[in-house]
Amino acid sequence: MEKRAFGRTGMQITPIGFGSWAIGGSGWRGAWGQQDDREAIGAIRRAVELGINWIDTAAVYGLGHSEELVARALEDIPESERPYVFTKCERRWDERGNVYGSLKKNSIKRECEDSLRRLGVDAIDLYQIHWPEPEEDIEEGWEAMAGLKEEGKVLHIGVSNFDVSQMERCQKIAPIETLQPPYSIIRRGIEDEILPYCRDHGIGVIVYSPMASGLLSGRMTRERVENMPDDDWRKHAPDFNEPRLSRNLALVELLREIGADHGGYSPAEVAIAWTLRHPAVTAAIVGGRRPEQVDGVVGAADLTLTDGDLSRIESFLEENP
Repeated sequence: MEKRAFGRTGMQITPIGFGSWAIGGSGWRGAWGQQDDREAIGAIRRAVELGINWIDTAAVYGLGHSEELVARALEDIPESERPYVFTKCERRWDERGNVYGSLKKNSIKRECEDSLRRLGVDAIDLYQIHWPEPEEDIEEGWEAMAGLKEEGKVLHIGVSNFDVSQMERCQKIAPIETLQPPYSIIRRGIEDEILPYCRDHGIGVIVYSPMASGLLSGRMTRERVENMPDDDWRKHAPDFNEPRLSRNLALVELLREIGADHGGYSPAEVAIAWTLRHPAVTAAIVGGRRPEQVDGVVGAADLTLTDGDLSRIESFLEENP
């Protein structure tokens, strides 16, 4: 799999990275329902086998569980083949599992130590502020991040879900190396300001939810949505319910047609390739909870959509707002 320069970090990363949100398991806000941890570990190992060289996780995913699974998955992988590990801070939780945001210096330092322990590493390849909350503490949080980099506990620092004005505040303290925003065919809010800003400032961009949390994967059906467990956050999300659901499932059929025109790519691979077409996007985070799910998306790294393909997608969106 080809590799791309990741902003100014010096890292060369594959166009697709393994996303570990869904493997956090159930029982927390943001859960995707129950899972088999053995299959989740198998999915990570399969991703590495197929050439993916970075994994994105976060402390809050499963309230620490995702990071622990990442560590277990990497135990038997030779050092020369180990992927980069990216994780995030700022989302804290109390003894009851209630999640809240904290950008206090001491809080971020504690989170870093906890993530280092759960991941079983001496330094985190990329440490990211998960959300700019509470906003009044952005400067304090970014100063803490810069301090961790100086100490060598993290090698690179970035942000997630920040807008341009929030990034500008950080840039006055220390350079932002990377940004992780949401981006998909049906969620394009970063195109006008955020992506141009990142390109102009040499900030590497790894987008999350390029398949709109599985909605554009080609495996989602109306029946599957109806049968989702109550602790799967998607069951109650607007894009997974009417009136949007019918439009989104029709979009998937168009992606299926485009994939077939290219020799049998899945709707998921077309959706991911669509995000990778943008010149400011370095790579896309693609989640999976089973090995076969990884097999169904890696082809996106080799798929280049034509101008005709992109026009068909644009026309569909204009006709079905």
